[in-house]
Amino acid sequence: MTASGRAGRNAADGGGDAPMAEQAAAPSATPGSDTANVPVIATVILHYGDPALAANLADTLRRADPDHASRVLVLDNAAPRPAIGAWRRLPDNLFWGGALAYSLDAARDMGCTHLWFLNNDISFETRPPLVARAALRMARMGAALAARGLGGPAGRVGVYAPAVDRNPYHPQMVRDARVQYRRVALVDGIAPCIDLDCARAVGGADCADNPRGYGVDVWLSLRAHRAGWPVVVDHQLVVRHRYHTTARSVDGFMDAAARAEHEYMTRRLGPAWRDEVASLQHQWTDETTL
Repeated sequence: MTASGRAGRNAADGGGDAPMAEQAAAPSATPGSDTANVPVIATVILHYGDPALAANLADTLRRADPDHASRVLVLDNAAPRPAIGAWRRLPDNLFWGGALAYSLDAARDMGCTHLWFLNNDISFETRPPLVARAALRMARMGAALAARGLGGPAGRVGVYAPAVDRNPYHPQMVRDARVQYRRVALVDGIAPCIDLDCARAVGGADCADNPRGYGVDVWLSLRAHRAGWPVVVDHQLVVRHRYHTTARSVDGFMDAAARAEHEYMTRRLGPAWRDEVASLQHQWTDETTL
């Protein structure tokens, strides 16, 4: 049910503009246990490269979810071409992993419960709302799994990710319209939504020795899974991703990032880490109701 070991990533940045394709109508909130833990999400789009990518994605999300617009934020990763309307501009390029660690702390300081950390070269294939839809579906997933004894602490999902129309690295992420959501062992980090309590409980981003970020997404989601937090892919909220849009534009970046990934993952999973990740990618359970 899955394949290779490399996470698809623009480690230097994030994002993309976002044409919409109609899918299932957005769920409406109703009182009860399934909405008791509806997340408060800080949506951070990581900018490096073409400023129009992050600006267009931010505009799409704000238009889709006006009630959440104040928490749709563009983080300028010390890009040579500054972001348009950045929430913050970092003094140095922290790369993907470092920017994730920074954003986890910033989201908590803002009083949010979750960080939705987006590459700038994604686009949404699901009609609005988007942030509200993800928040409510996450809450319902957590409650549904908890009712079956499969939930994480307080009946919450630890790491959530939208499905992708195609993914050359992580087949468990590829959208199956027949499925509501999929319980997995790990996710690709192009658009993870992370419960901040989960991240803290499992040791944070853990990327001091690998700020470029290849492998950091896999290791974080796998730690959550191993600690009993549900890790899920939502097959009714779908993105499209243009892989390595910025990374390929920086001379030597992908080779350096791949070497760092190998050293990082070897330290954590051993020399056969690629085989282990490939095996873990096959470990999923599809849920057809929500």
